[in-house]
Amino acid sequence: MKGLIEHLLGDALAALVEDGTLPEGTSPAIQVERTRDASHGDLASNVALSLAKAAAMKPRDLAERIIAALPADPAVARAELAGPGFINFFLAADASTAIVAEALRTGDRFGQSDEGAGRKVQVEFVSANPTGPLHVGHGRGAAVGDSLCRLLRATGWDVSSEFYYNDAGQQIENLARSVQARCHGRAPGDPGWPEDGYRGDYITEVAEAYLRRDSVAAEDRQVSGAGDPEDLEAIRDFAVAWLRHEQDLDLKAFGVDFDAYFLESSLYRSGEVEETVRLLVEGGKTYEQEGALWLRTTAYGDDKDRVMRKADGGYTYFLPDVAYHLNKWRRGFGRVINEQGADHHSTVTRVRAGLQALEQAIPEGWPDYVLHQMVTVMRDGQEVKLSKRAGSYVTLRDLIDEVGRDATRYFLAARAPSSQLTFDIDLALSQSNDNPVYYIQYAHARVCSVHRRLAEAGLPWDREASLAGLTRLGNSEEQELLRTLARYPEIVARAAREAEPHAVANYLRELAGHFHTFYNAHKVLVDDAALRDARVALAEAVRQAIANGLALLGVSAPERM
Repeated sequence: MKGLIEHLLGDALAALVEDGTLPEGTSPAIQVERTRDASHGDLASNVALSLAKAAAMKPRDLAERIIAALPADPAVARAELAGPGFINFFLAADASTAIVAEALRTGDRFGQSDEGAGRKVQVEFVSANPTGPLHVGHGRGAAVGDSLCRLLRATGWDVSSEFYYNDAGQQIENLARSVQARCHGRAPGDPGWPEDGYRGDYITEVAEAYLRRDSVAAEDRQVSGAGDPEDLEAIRDFAVAWLRHEQDLDLKAFGVDFDAYFLESSLYRSGEVEETVRLLVEGGKTYEQEGALWLRTTAYGDDKDRVMRKADGGYTYFLPDVAYHLNKWRRGFGRVINEQGADHHSTVTRVRAGLQALEQAIPEGWPDYVLHQMVTVMRDGQEVKLSKRAGSYVTLRDLIDEVGRDATRYFLAARAPSSQLTFDIDLALSQSNDNPVYYIQYAHARVCSVHRRLAEAGLPWDREASLAGLTRLGNSEEQELLRTLARYPEIVARAAREAEPHAVANYLRELAGHFHTFYNAHKVLVDDAALRDARVALAEAVRQAIANGLALLGVSAPERM
């Protein structure tokens, strides 16, 4: 409906250009928003305020001219001038209930669009080092990243999700030496334990599996433990494969799958890291100082130049990141979104600077980033800090085992990534209206119970015939529910456009709240057949929006609770 109002306003402005009220070439971005107060109409625009200067008129006077020039449309009951120059639109009764017909007609596709049709986007998320179980921060990245992929697919984008494994570097060396120390029977604190070794119980599990010569799947091959505690290379290969498999199991338990996996080590094997260095050197974007090779990142907005290759010959971590993103660009991803922890903030400028320095026609500001803040886990009012198995942090599997997949996914995605998040285990387990997951799922289950009661009473409900009586939905609770329901497609489109899955989570809680208010105030299965059918249609449309919205968050929609 916002699109219709924007179109009508565009026609009105064109008419005012033609009669000389507005200057030639006037083509503003027309903003139409839902009103907060039903007494102010259904939709409103500030277009008169934004064009008043160009028209050399007072905003209210211009608004009156715009209203007079609006083409008639049966969906609009009237347009009114308000405040300093706003135009409020009141929809006709048929138009306000049209959202119910749309939801019933489109079903599982309700809220979807083709906004991104024909365009490719890659979303990289989680991308954890294969050095231990996934922690709750990785879980937040998984919830946000996977929901974002679902949103983009729902709006027509050709989405490729990718997990980047940092399987090279010092942390992998520390992992291998930690497992080797365990193979020799050493424990943290013993002589010979690596100074930066990993201490969780999972290190013992890896070592025992290696010594048993267990096999574990890694990509398209099986990696077997050699059993030799002196073979550090074999230990490294096995430990990475074993932990990659563990992380994959955690993600599957979380309902997250990836279209592609990419190994950092492959960039070295393919020569892409060396090629990146060569391109930067040949382009004159580097210099040597104190035995190190530096990139002039200050030329691209960084606060200081950065070392690419250290004096000892090793590369700093951001160089393979630049090579990896050049690889993404060459794969044809015109849009890339990286969902990462806020601790990666410093890499954003460096990676973008490195890509600009390559002079490969990569757009400035590419790729996009969504950075999430830390997660604090609480139980009984106290912070939960340790997991015995991980040794120093709460794992994603801990949360899934404690409160279930649905609550974990919803809670981790329900706040803006830029905000710190407190995960309250007690709240996530509660069966109360304070628990948003329970509250939303209960609304869905309530509608399902309406259908069961209809069937038990032998009362027919004709989906198509019920649409003819939607004008019977006139009380304030029904009207508020209709207004909220009508926003669902807009919420999905905006959440995908702005990479904000939490907007869907917050909307679903609001929609569920209005449904519970309606359901508690008015009987659905009334004797009046036409009113009963209309209320069932409204409830079913709400159920469809809730089911579709929860699916975008990777959360189930139970029929019974």
